[in-house]
Amino acid sequence: MRIRLVATTALAAGALTALSAVPAQAAEYNSALKIRGIQYDAPGSDSNRCSTGNTDEEYLTIKNYSRSTTVNLKGYVVKDAAGNKFTFTASHTLQPGDYVKLRGGNGADSDAKNVVYRDNCNFMWNNDKDTIYVYKPSGSRADVHSYTKSGSDKDRNGYITYHG
Repeated sequence: MRIRLVATTALAAGALTALSAVPAQAAEYNSALKIRGIQYDAPGSDSNRCSTGNTDEEYLTIKNYSRSTTVNLKGYVVKDAAGNKFTFTASHTLQPGDYVKLRGGNGADSDAKNVVYRDNCNFMWNNDKDTIYVYKPSGSRADVHSYTKSGSDKDRNGYITYHG
């Protein structure tokens, strides 16, 4: 009886070790809203000057992958590994298959042009590596992806695609 208990305990411990070894970016969340891609390195020399900078060229594309559900972004939160965050405070509706580009800098949000500005001229995404988190209004995680410039961006153009 003792041998069977030890073997069962060892098997359970091995399963827990295997589960904890799965990296965060490999997790797949049951959410219609997912990260489509990220322009983490804005083209040109980085400048966060609001009037002449290029923070608006840094953006995160979030897409509604549902075939039938409309998603209102109000209350969704986007964060990075350092804790920088943006909360969608206004209603912005994504029809099935629709997307929005969350851009840095200042500008006019537009459902028609599929754009929301963070109204912040500081860069949010690191040029070398970062982790992107998207949270539902309930606080549960909708999606997460990590990247490294050397490992994730094969063509080194500053843009990475997820969820084709």
